[in-house]
Amino acid sequence: MRTKVLEDSPRLFAGAMSGTSLDGIDCVIVEITSRQIKTLNRASVPFSPAFKRDLEALLVSGPDELRRAALASNTLAELYAEAFYLALKDANLTPSSVTALGAHGQTVRHAPQEAFSVQLLNGAKLALCAGVPVVTDFRSADIATGGQGAPLVPAFHAEIFAPFMPCAVLNIGGIANLSFIGHDSVSGFDCGPGNTLIDYVARKTLGMPFDRDGHLAASGKVSSELLDKMLRDPYFAAPPPKSTGREYFNEAWLQEKTKDFKDLSPEDLAATVTALTAQAVCKAFCDAKTDARRLFVCGGGALNGELMRLLQKALPVCVVSSEDVGIHPMDVEGAAFAWLAAMRVDGRPAGRPAVTGASRETILGALYLP
Repeated sequence: MRTKVLEDSPRLFAGAMSGTSLDGIDCVIVEITSRQIKTLNRASVPFSPAFKRDLEALLVSGPDELRRAALASNTLAELYAEAFYLALKDANLTPSSVTALGAHGQTVRHAPQEAFSVQLLNGAKLALCAGVPVVTDFRSADIATGGQGAPLVPAFHAEIFAPFMPCAVLNIGGIANLSFIGHDSVSGFDCGPGNTLIDYVARKTLGMPFDRDGHLAASGKVSSELLDKMLRDPYFAAPPPKSTGREYFNEAWLQEKTKDFKDLSPEDLAATVTALTAQAVCKAFCDAKTDARRLFVCGGGALNGELMRLLQKALPVCVVSSEDVGIHPMDVEGAAFAWLAAMRVDGRPAGRPAVTGASRETILGALYLP
């Protein structure tokens, strides 16, 4: 897979991400040259139930939230360092072999219309804990130039999926985002909820952290009335560039939409919110009028068999997991932040105005030295 980084000689970078699903941190070690990106290892560190509740509480305004956010940022630095060391250990590597660690942090507020996006992470503390340079705060520079600050991964998708263009890439984390990779263009946007509502239904109704392989949804029946009501939300009709997060598509949003549907079984509710993710993607894909011939799916949603089935049924192109081209679905976002760190270290712009709406290309990320 080709790259736009400057160095021809191989360099190791790490990328770490804690997404809107709030389930933990994934860290990927990659080898990058000017010609290719190669994944060497992946490790994960789950959030404890108590810490997950702390983060969920910070998604909305509350008492003493500045102090609680600062403490969470410190804890995240320690957990990111733990994931980094675990990934190194499993690959028999040392911190000194890594050029930099790209660390996204935990998004708790995303409000580009008010020109801010908050990712919790103490970058200085992480650099000291990890013993390597750390690049974080990837969104602020794009927002400062008028962009949404999201999604960030389409530029990376253009790197690794270039041999298959024209194509599209769908990342399904807590939120679902689409990238369209053409011969001379890259575009992308958040199309709506990914796993976040599906996970909430599984957790709330059956005490499961997620709907494994979509079994709960597959055993239910979609409520077309509720699905139509949810799809009438203004976000789905808004044109790109656009971005969203759990501060919008969350438990409160779903509870408001379902207040007149209390008789739905857990299976039917799971089927309906899974269909919502698929239909939101389908609408976004078709509205884009793309010439993409394939859709590559990555993120946790690629492991949901029922969701993948619904996507293939709804879309007019071949839908495949990124694993079909040698990239594990759970590696893609972490590798993206490793690549973004390399772009920052090399002083190269990674922001894409066609994706975020920024006024110009920007160098993304703040660099902390150990």
